[in-house]
Amino acid sequence: MNKVYTVKEFDVFTRDVNVEDSRYHALPKATFNQLEQFILTNKPDISTDADIMDFMSISSKRGIGKIIRIKNYVGIITLSDGTVIEILPKLYSKDRNDSKDETKRIFLDMLKFSLNLPYKTFKISDVHIEKNNILEIFIRMFIDQIYVLVKRGLKSAYIEHQDNEFFLKGKLNFSQHIKYNFAHQERFYIEYDIFNVNRPENKLIKSTLQFLRRVSSNRKNKKDISILLTSFDEIDLAINVEQEFSKVTLDRNIKEYKTILSWCSIFLRKTSFTTFSGQGVAYALLFPMEKIFESYIAGQLRKALDLDLYSMKTQDRSFHLYESPNRFLLKPDIVVYKDDRPVVVDTKWKILKNQPFQNYGISQADMYQSYAYHKKYDANTVILLYPWTPSFADLQEQIVYASHDQVTVRIAFVDLTDIKQSIHELYHLIDKYM
Repeated sequence: MNKVYTVKEFDVFTRDVNVEDSRYHALPKATFNQLEQFILTNKPDISTDADIMDFMSISSKRGIGKIIRIKNYVGIITLSDGTVIEILPKLYSKDRNDSKDETKRIFLDMLKFSLNLPYKTFKISDVHIEKNNILEIFIRMFIDQIYVLVKRGLKSAYIEHQDNEFFLKGKLNFSQHIKYNFAHQERFYIEYDIFNVNRPENKLIKSTLQFLRRVSSNRKNKKDISILLTSFDEIDLAINVEQEFSKVTLDRNIKEYKTILSWCSIFLRKTSFTTFSGQGVAYALLFPMEKIFESYIAGQLRKALDLDLYSMKTQDRSFHLYESPNRFLLKPDIVVYKDDRPVVVDTKWKILKNQPFQNYGISQADMYQSYAYHKKYDANTVILLYPWTPSFADLQEQIVYASHDQVTVRIAFVDLTDIKQSIHELYHLIDKYM
């Protein structure tokens, strides 16, 4: 059985040193060294803005020695020795202490609103959160979809086939015929279509199942994948994944493949999460919490808004900071309109502290950005939305910053363990300043 460590954002790993603090986790020296090597040798994917140092940092602490601190990414890392590190977001509740299972459940619910994740149709209650890490839960969801697909029957298609035959069928490929049959006039190098299941979509599914059988450590998942693969015996593996994806045709006859192929893209292409390469790690599935939080709030708010009265844009690109030339694009997370007057909502995945004389920990750059949003959008107000922490349990009045030129920035909080009430409060705050 692989060792699994379930930790949270901002927790710390030590090298085989036990500390009487729930935020500290002792890793065996060999495992710690693998994780350290991963950080030191990692080369981030240049197609993203990801930086491994945004995810983990290495430092030393007096009396403890070398430590690795987890930062702004959540997800799962499987090390080369089979150790699994599951990283959950740091959440606070107004009414109760959050458990790891509850945190995982909330995190999975948040992921449902992330634009590139394909499991919006799944109920979180259908999977055993307490028994499985995030990767195994995703694999389980994929398996369940494939079972439904196999039960309904894999779709066939006309696939172009080339072969050197003793009969003439389809059309003759002259160049290949001359090349192979100059001395064999009894043969014909021909091209014709075969109606079978060996289509690109099924090749990608088979390749994904093969890949997941290697990375999964869950006995039931591995067993079910092996069973499913027997239904793909007549199907080839996708030798060139990108080439096979380019051949995919999602018409209405195979609409049930859409979600499944989104999963295939995630697992085979490593899309929708940050890809890291480095020594010591077998597989990493990592999510930037800032983006997850942003998508979650936008999705929940869209559900709550009365769309007969309001319109809403996300990642709006209507304005640049300068127009001559157009430079420095402004891209607020959420803009809500009513009668053409907007309120701007910008989400910030950052833990604030109730220390007014230190501006609560709000960054100066965020306030400059909010000022620009207010001016360029001629907004009624700008709302900066942060996750709630116990530090603000006794907060009596809303935190507001106002300037003499009619710019106001309001600070609001969301309790992720009671998202329905928090979105209700955000809705009324937006409506109040429309």
